[in-house]
Amino acid sequence: MPPVFPYVPQTITVHLGSPDESAQNVTVSFPDYIKNVVSSEIFPTWEPSALQANTLAIISFALNRVYTEFYRSRGYNFDITSSTAIDQKYIHGRNIYENISELVDQIFNDYLRRENFIEPLAAKFCNGTTVTCEGLSQWGSQEQAQAGVGALDIIRSYYGPDVEVVLNAPVQEPTESYPGTPLREGDIGVNVARIQTALNRISQNYPAIPKVAVDAVFGPSTAAAVRAFQSIFSLTPDGIVGRATWYKLVLLYDSVQRLAELQSEGVIFSGYSWEFSPTIALGETNASVTLLQYMLSVLSQFISSLPALTITGTFDEATGQAVRAFQEYVGLPATGVVDRATWEALYAQYAGIEGTVFSDSVLFPFIANPEAAAAASAPRRNGRVQPVFAAQPSGDPRARRAAAAARTPEAVRFQSSTRFVQFPVGELSVGMQDKKGVLL
Repeated sequence: MPPVFPYVPQTITVHLGSPDESAQNVTVSFPDYIKNVVSSEIFPTWEPSALQANTLAIISFALNRVYTEFYRSRGYNFDITSSTAIDQKYIHGRNIYENISELVDQIFNDYLRRENFIEPLAAKFCNGTTVTCEGLSQWGSQEQAQAGVGALDIIRSYYGPDVEVVLNAPVQEPTESYPGTPLREGDIGVNVARIQTALNRISQNYPAIPKVAVDAVFGPSTAAAVRAFQSIFSLTPDGIVGRATWYKLVLLYDSVQRLAELQSEGVIFSGYSWEFSPTIALGETNASVTLLQYMLSVLSQFISSLPALTITGTFDEATGQAVRAFQEYVGLPATGVVDRATWEALYAQYAGIEGTVFSDSVLFPFIANPEAAAAASAPRRNGRVQPVFAAQPSGDPRARRAAAAARTPEAVRFQSSTRFVQFPVGELSVGMQDKKGVLL
């Protein structure tokens, strides 16, 4: 349910107490909030790499609260609290240390995430002396920094080797995810697809909710799944997704995915390379296999001859059968082996669906940023940690996608239209069939 590509909010609303405590809400700029928390949580005299590591953890934790709508999905009118028991320390009106202010101004829109995950890392931390936790130890980070350990290595020592730093995330005015008006049977569009995706994931934990096709069309099956969801969670079972149902979906999706936990299941399919990998074979387990299964699972919602496929990241026999079915569908030799021709045909069909059925990037990924590799290998600037992937550009999603596509070496091959966007030349009528025998 959360949007795919996080952004840094211009402002954040802080509740000056625990969630249910009667206390003031204050809305401050996001950089000012981070400066306050860093000044309240750690000492300005610490080593630069410890300051940087702790600041990135504080930024990421706050962004995770905003991204998951952690409190707003629970009916609160704020983004985070000042309670150190559950969030991080904020003292309204306190003084800010100059070196911390300068550091935050440099990196307030950088954050942590796990490789191939989308959401900001719920980078929990504790002081490491009187309180210990599974996240970063503040005093432990200082000890490492005194021993000459860099900020990124400090971060990975606590959160794992798969953590990366995203640089220069876009900044924009915060908005709620709820589309503003109820969604009901007959509606179409990306918000319907988000509902369908959330229902399918939640149904893994609550099997009474029926699975639905992710086709961005709010049909009878989606309405039935919504009613089942509403019945389970004590909402009016009218099959209409209003604000209450929307945010209950957000809450449950975040919960089952553990998006607000350090060990999150993650929202994935961001940062993958769309280019062909020659190592996709039976028995392999890697990101290319995951992306292959993802494209096949999307296509199976539109091509009846393709079997439904579970995304496991392992090229098993079921994946081979799906590949053979797709090859037969497009007229390629049904070998079950993903060669370049098969990969490009898969991408072309997938891109046709993505470009015509879904008009927003909320559900599907962009082509990977071609400047990412250069950014990752560039020298540190001003002592800053370099990201593994650069953040996606801000602005209109379709413009970003087009700009990214135009820069890729594969752009020319992927520009040809697919069966989903070609005009068939001639009138269509009931009973007509295409070359593959699919009834229109």
